[in-house]
Amino acid sequence: MQGFCTNRCSFPAWSPAPVGSQTGTVPSHDPLLQPFRLKHVTLRNRVVSTSHEPAYAEDGMPKDRYRLYHREKAVGGVGLTMIGGSAVVSPDSPPAFGNLLLYRDEIVPWLRRLADDVHEAGAAVMCQVTHLGRRTSNFTGDWLPLVHPSPLREPAHRSVPKVAEAWDLDRIVADYASAAQRCRDAGLDGIELQSYGHLFDAFHSPATNRDQDPFGGGFEERTAFPRRVVQAVRAAVGPDFVIGLRMSMDEDAADGLGREEALRALGLYVDDGVDFLSVIRGSIGSDATLARVIPSMGTPSAPFLDFAGEIRRATSVPVMHAARISDVATARHAIREGLLDLVGMTRPQMADPHLVAKVAAGEEDRIRPCVGANYCLDAIYRSGEATCIHNAATGRERTLLHVQPAAPRRRRAVVVGAGPAGLEAARVLGERGHEVVLLEASDHPGGQVRLASASVRRRDLIGIVDWRVSEAKHHGVDLRCGTWADVATVLAEEPDVVVVATGGLPDPTFGGEGEHLVLDTWDVMSGAVHPQGRVLVYDDHGAEPALDATELLATRGAVVELVTPERMLAPDVGSMNSPAYLRAFAEHDVTLTLARRLVGVRREGGGLVARLGSDYTDVVVERHVDHVVVEHGTLPNDELYHELVPLSSNRGAVDHPALLGVRPQPVAPGAAGAFQLFRIGDAVTSRNIHAAVYDALRLCSAV
Repeated sequence: MQGFCTNRCSFPAWSPAPVGSQTGTVPSHDPLLQPFRLKHVTLRNRVVSTSHEPAYAEDGMPKDRYRLYHREKAVGGVGLTMIGGSAVVSPDSPPAFGNLLLYRDEIVPWLRRLADDVHEAGAAVMCQVTHLGRRTSNFTGDWLPLVHPSPLREPAHRSVPKVAEAWDLDRIVADYASAAQRCRDAGLDGIELQSYGHLFDAFHSPATNRDQDPFGGGFEERTAFPRRVVQAVRAAVGPDFVIGLRMSMDEDAADGLGREEALRALGLYVDDGVDFLSVIRGSIGSDATLARVIPSMGTPSAPFLDFAGEIRRATSVPVMHAARISDVATARHAIREGLLDLVGMTRPQMADPHLVAKVAAGEEDRIRPCVGANYCLDAIYRSGEATCIHNAATGRERTLLHVQPAAPRRRRAVVVGAGPAGLEAARVLGERGHEVVLLEASDHPGGQVRLASASVRRRDLIGIVDWRVSEAKHHGVDLRCGTWADVATVLAEEPDVVVVATGGLPDPTFGGEGEHLVLDTWDVMSGAVHPQGRVLVYDDHGAEPALDATELLATRGAVVELVTPERMLAPDVGSMNSPAYLRAFAEHDVTLTLARRLVGVRREGGGLVARLGSDYTDVVVERHVDHVVVEHGTLPNDELYHELVPLSSNRGAVDHPALLGVRPQPVAPGAAGAFQLFRIGDAVTSRNIHAAVYDALRLCSAV
């Protein structure tokens, strides 16, 4: 394993190869750990990280960050990792979410480095290949017009494509074949053609290729272009290279491709050279439909697993499937009962890339759970890269480790606050072998995560807390709940390091009269108050808290108006999570008011009058309500921190180059004070769960 990277690389404490693999260990009876032969490729187990795009490419190439992300899962035991979700074949398919550029020859050596790393770690690797069609933008890349069988605008990406001409299809077929050859020449084990929401399936779906379209008509006409693609790819790569198809086998739409016609089309594609099928159900043209295809928390586990099993029984090729198969028990059931040949656990391996190795080691209870927040997907559009809500090392393997090595010297650490930041700090410090005391004022750990999980739909967030509590105890952390920490309490522990993670407190200010008359979202979510009647929720934060409070109030019978000064609702809540809120708001008749700013609240006639101004006009309107709830983020709960600053050796200062380089914080020669002091998470400023965990990981993994 030496020589892969000159930066900090991650090596797990468990064997990367599951039992029964080429290591020569005793075979396992676990269905998940059984090998599987896919044409000429033998996979060491049945677990797959299915194709997805983390947007880690640089200049369209899978350089070091991309490579190390996939290598980590190979080291962690996965049987097959699939890259490029989706890698594009043509310049008129410009990247929409960080896609790889398979039409460039320079991608081959980058792919080869990735393939070599993954293979050396014992896994197979394949690449998803596509032409995005209309699922991108005219106004990026080379500004070429998009092509599609119909001039239909896709709601999600909002570009109007031109109707493809015959010469367009000729060159795109050739581009598919060339892209597949580059993957083969790079040493990949196979490719997967994408057939849901992109150009390939736009032709065979009656919803997007209509009778009056140039390539529309009957079944034979609609499948002509996809068949040309499969045939050309097979001819280009030869008979032994693996070709898969990730296809919607039921678009679940009145005018879309149904199950029976999908099976008929699949049969033709298999005849033309397809070797395996990855099953999708639904379509992805809008936020609402995409959120059903990739379900978030609050939805049933593995909602399409039985459907995938039906498809497997109806086809002759191996079948894989991934959609909210978040836990090992469900994945094992899928293989044991013959519903799938290969099970996709993609988001779960973003949460824990060593998932398979932990199964093989008999440590399933230590797997970091995927909580289904879909933060990973929403982050691509928000920040330009996929990030797991509670594994900050994912995608940062160049500098951060998934498994912490023992520190060279054991130190005594006090962490104050058991929210996500404090729990992560305690877990990491404990894993490094330090003596850790974690002090929490509440009777229960969790902080704001516990508050957010009070929403029935978001209750899975509590897994972020429960896993850290379990891991902290595993590493000997002394967790003391119901303990108010003051300066004397901290000093009594004689610490070498103090980490203040006391979080924040609600900031109900809005800059106008009557601030003392309003409630905050914590009041609602904690159950401290139960507002009834007419309730105005004012959101000047733009994230989930106001939406959670609105949903809870509406489901309890309040008449709710959600007001924001933004030009759109909750801009920090992405397209994977907003549909569930919007559905609840529509079902409970919540009024949504944009571009209005709360400027004042006064009592009148036994109720309240909320005055709403605007950044765009001088007109002020009034709402007569029973309650006003304000969400404006938090203010740091930092009194203890400031009291400790003059007693510390570093006066609370953080050396940013050391922090960013994940190096120990320097100790000034002759500095007064017995301990180093740091604060993290919302004790610094109002942010989110990922920021809190990231703060803790990169600071404490260098202590």
